[in-house]
Amino acid sequence: MPPAPILSIVTPTRGDFSADWLRRLLEVRGNVQFVMVYPPGAICQPILDRRVKAIKSPYKGAMMQRFIALLNADGRYVINIDDDDFIHPDVADVAAAYFENYPDSVVLRLLTEKIDCQDFQNIERPWEPIPQVETLTVSSSEGSNLRPIPIVPLDIAFDWRYLVWPFLPRRDDHAPHIENFNTKIWRNDYVQKALPQLSKTMRLWGVLTWIPNSGDDRLIGLFIQAYSFKQGQIIGHWLPTPGQVRFISQHPALKPPRYHFLTDFLLVKGFPQYGYLWNLFFNKLSYLPRLLAKSLLWKLQNKKYRSDSSD
Repeated sequence: MPPAPILSIVTPTRGDFSADWLRRLLEVRGNVQFVMVYPPGAICQPILDRRVKAIKSPYKGAMMQRFIALLNADGRYVINIDDDDFIHPDVADVAAAYFENYPDSVVLRLLTEKIDCQDFQNIERPWEPIPQVETLTVSSSEGSNLRPIPIVPLDIAFDWRYLVWPFLPRRDDHAPHIENFNTKIWRNDYVQKALPQLSKTMRLWGVLTWIPNSGDDRLIGLFIQAYSFKQGQIIGHWLPTPGQVRFISQHPALKPPRYHFLTDFLLVKGFPQYGYLWNLFFNKLSYLPRLLAKSLLWKLQNKKYRSDSSD
């Protein structure tokens, strides 16, 4: 029986990823696993690499596909990337070295470069070597250091002013903690413990279950931290330059607005004792009028953008 993978790289996909993206993904070295989950009805692209586990989801939607991908991740550590983002080929070795040196950590935050989808020179440039983890100094200052990441301060008090004026700006998110799940390497045992509880939280009444269409990036990241919350815990570190992930930014007209308060509702449903989550929910709820207007504008812009692109 082959040893369990060090790292599982999971990707929900429609199956229309480019051959160049797949080629560069499979350049990741070491004992890794690629979990690719397709929506129902999609054609799974034939991939000969034995490290690839292809699954067809019974339900359509990024969250459901990501959820299934995570449930089927066999690696000691796990990371989610989209099917147009690129990751450093030595990422598995870095993960193994980091968690060996910091066994109490839960997450390793990779340095992500945001690159325009038309900037092919930056997208395709060779990767620079990642610094050896054991040679890095832990420090909160920017530079060639491992910056510590505290757990989200979930137990702060709820700001009751939101009940009177929900448009108050948030200040509790101005800190080095993280909320989102994607493009970070997590200990898979923490992920696997949280997923069944998240599944239960999505049940509204009896067999009635609600699965949001978007916003699961932050939902999963915060849910894992809430499920195993320890006040003041340092849950991981942030790698310095050079970048280890290239996040490809598309034209704004192609990005639909996201109703994050709908997934934030699941957070307060699962953990009503945490004021941080209530502050988050009410803050995002105040964006609803702007989101409705943006949704209408997005449909118009998207239609025009696609029309111009086809000319």
